[in-house]
Amino acid sequence: MHSGADAAREDVTSARRIVVKVGSSSLTTAQGGLDPDRVDVLVDVIAAKRAEGIEVVLVSSGAIAAGLAPLGLARRPRDLATQQAAASVGQGLLVARYTASFARYGLRVGQVLLTVDDVTRRAHYRNAYNTLDKLLAMGAVPVVNENDTVATEEIRFGDNDRLAALVAHVVHADLLVLLSDVDGLYDGDPAKPTSSRVPFVTGPADLEGIEIGKAGKSGVGTGGMVTKVEAAGIATSAGIPVVLTATRFASDALAGKDTGTLFHRTGVRTADRLLWLAHASTARGRLALDPGAVRAVVERRSSLLPAGITGVQGGFVAGDPVDLVDENGHIVARGLVNFDAKELPGLLGRSTRDLARELGPAYEREVVHRDDLVLLRR
Repeated sequence: MHSGADAAREDVTSARRIVVKVGSSSLTTAQGGLDPDRVDVLVDVIAAKRAEGIEVVLVSSGAIAAGLAPLGLARRPRDLATQQAAASVGQGLLVARYTASFARYGLRVGQVLLTVDDVTRRAHYRNAYNTLDKLLAMGAVPVVNENDTVATEEIRFGDNDRLAALVAHVVHADLLVLLSDVDGLYDGDPAKPTSSRVPFVTGPADLEGIEIGKAGKSGVGTGGMVTKVEAAGIATSAGIPVVLTATRFASDALAGKDTGTLFHRTGVRTADRLLWLAHASTARGRLALDPGAVRAVVERRSSLLPAGITGVQGGFVAGDPVDLVDENGHIVARGLVNFDAKELPGLLGRSTRDLARELGPAYEREVVHRDDLVLLRR
């Protein structure tokens, strides 16, 4: 058997808190409406894990797809406003379906809709954790989705695979299971007989030479295999193993059987906010750093001070994520900025001591504190 396979399977079977993500194509009919039988089959599997005393958070796509038929839409709309209208109608139908299905087992459902802001701003992500943790403690099954009805193009996760990886991290999950209409990662086109399933991925090197296709079969979802592999990378780098398989094999996957693709843990758990900052945030601006500031941030892991900044771009406000770039424009880090964009130009190149003397003690602070910085240089 594959080296380390037994230990990796043990990670799956010993998991006590699991995030399960299911794609639109696994829940809907070809016409776009919710398929009650498909929902029930998935709920049967999750309820069985709950009966074993295992906590499960369900990240479920399907709101937009569920809203298509009731609104007379033949296919997934391309424009954001119509997507949001479909999500508004479909989200209620989706949660109602889950509520009825889980009720067969005496289980309650708690709806949790998240935006990118909910997991990048400190107060928001802590609140997201507290809500999910309390739902689990009270015996409910959290059903998480992106809040499509209010998200804009600039602040969307874009796919629930990445959202699921980040939710797995924030709830301190032991395992992430990504379910779709494909039964794993293949070393070629899954439709071709010459392609074979990749049972284990121990790190990025195992993915070299594998062409990862972009489109799902059904046309109702947004996340293809690319987003699933990226999501697996986010989770495993944070110490969470990932199983990628077809929804019909969900029970086998959760039992640790040889199905789909198992991505081994490659890292250890990191500070929550830094993972959010690296993977969930979209920079609202840029700060250009002189070489000394780049060395301080990258090599010494120091905070960024006004003296090392040479330029400011963007319309950000205090608390927003911004990219820190070197003299060649290469992004070296991302951080949460402590000043509005309009305040910064007058502070550049000056020491905090001088600024405090001239402008008051509120200006004797870092532009980006080292605890709010994540390095992005590869």
